[in-house]
Amino acid sequence: MIRKVRKYIEEHGLAPSGFSTPTPKIIVGLSGGADSVVLLYVLQRLGYECLAAHCNFHLRGEESLRDEQVALNLAKSLKIPCFKQDFDTVTFAREKGISIEMAARDLRYEWFEQLRQAQDAEAIAVAHHRDDSIETMLLNLTRGTGIKGLTGIKPKNGKIIRPLSGVSKKEILQFAEEKQLPYITDSSNLQDEFTRNKIRLSVVPLLQTLNPSIDEALLHTMANLNEVSKIYENHIQEAILQVFDAEKGSIDISGLQRLPSPEAVLFELLKEYGFNRDTVQDIRRAMESQAGKEFYSPHYALIKDRNRFLLVPREQTGEKNVYTIGENAIEINAPVSMRLTIEAINPNFEIPKDKNSACFDADKIRFPLQIRKWEQGDKFIPFGMKSFQKISDYFNNHKFSKPEKENTWLLCSGNDIIWIIGHRTDNRYRIGEGSRRAVVFKLF
Repeated sequence: MIRKVRKYIEEHGLAPSGFSTPTPKIIVGLSGGADSVVLLYVLQRLGYECLAAHCNFHLRGEESLRDEQVALNLAKSLKIPCFKQDFDTVTFAREKGISIEMAARDLRYEWFEQLRQAQDAEAIAVAHHRDDSIETMLLNLTRGTGIKGLTGIKPKNGKIIRPLSGVSKKEILQFAEEKQLPYITDSSNLQDEFTRNKIRLSVVPLLQTLNPSIDEALLHTMANLNEVSKIYENHIQEAILQVFDAEKGSIDISGLQRLPSPEAVLFELLKEYGFNRDTVQDIRRAMESQAGKEFYSPHYALIKDRNRFLLVPREQTGEKNVYTIGENAIEINAPVSMRLTIEAINPNFEIPKDKNSACFDADKIRFPLQIRKWEQGDKFIPFGMKSFQKISDYFNNHKFSKPEKENTWLLCSGNDIIWIIGHRTDNRYRIGEGSRRAVVFKLF
């Protein structure tokens, strides 16, 4: 294991000669789990000056305190300094309107960087391993992604390094047992409850029945796609420089039309401004249309001029902002008033059927949710139907007046519209036979 990690560090430039000292100082994220315990042990054996860093997010009661104690005891036994930080993760998530998982991630990496600077350390080592990268690829594949989303977790990102990216979870556990390293197991990782765990516990084992070497096959595919992405990114950036004047917010349409794939360039350019793929497709089709057409993302408007597109912040067009709903929200008062509850689906559970209520499979939606006005190209699958319908067509079919269209709000999960609020939900998010929890919205 130690030799394998050393070789991976050298091959991927995780400890470049640019380190300012012969024995670089590294902040090591130490949760107390097997991955981080092995990471700390191996890096110390490789001669790095390690400083352990433990985050207590206070999300699992006594288990959180147990994890903290295991981390502190291990660092002490290895004679490694250990820094600890407590976080009120739930409050932070609520204030930022983000999920608990995202809040924990933001808090962790922000503190790691502060600690790195305070301790004058060279890098921050975290314990992602080979299986994590495979799971991330499969997770992105299920959600829909481009080339980047299929390349897995990068071994290095700025000051963050992942020295265990070349070893499997099985190898980590075997090494921990051989060295009799103490570690804890997060109870949530044993439950087939969350999406990533479903992939780990169900999808990967199923794929292994088709190909026992599926891990190696996927790693080989990710490596190939990573090389392809470098070429793709290089050409995309060159194309963007040819057609986009960032200072003026101007996109040259004739320049776009000379490119092999105008849509790919538009997507990579406009996704940074919040435009989704469906809207980009409509924009591409509008290149030869009359001037005046407008397209919207949450914070920007794209306006078709004679021979160019103009990118303008929505504040300049008088458009309202998007409203965010965090995972722990109970009541929403703007732009509409709603109550939100999460309920277990049991024999006594009844799906509300009035138009002022909406009910969704809790395991399908992704927080934070958003409430916004409709935009050109928006579409959903109306409840009870199997194919997409444009929101504009839904409005026309149900004889919405212009003021009604302008005053209707949409509830969104990621890029999906899941409810035309007060009217129709999306069929993809309905309660089904396998649903276990429901998210219920009630207008008041």
